Amino acid sequence: MKLTLYFREYCSLCHQMLAELGPWRERHGFELEVLDVDADPALEARFNELVPVLMEGEAEICHWRLDEAKLAAHLGEIG
Repeated sequence: MKLTLYFREYCSLCHQMLAELGPWRERHGFELEVLDVDADPALEARFNELVPVLMEGEAEICHWRLDEAKLAAHLGEIG
């Protein structure tokens, strides 16, 4: 499974979500791609004020803060 974190380098919430994803990656072994929205005008236009945004493909898991319940459900831990 590959998740994507849409990110800004200067964003403290982005760095917090990236750090919080570490234990989840260790436990579930998913690949995490981190994309800086400021490096791509299309991404900046799409995600501007929502970052950080965690997605799998086109499915948004959460934005702004890591929603552990939604991530657990997405990864099949619950439900």
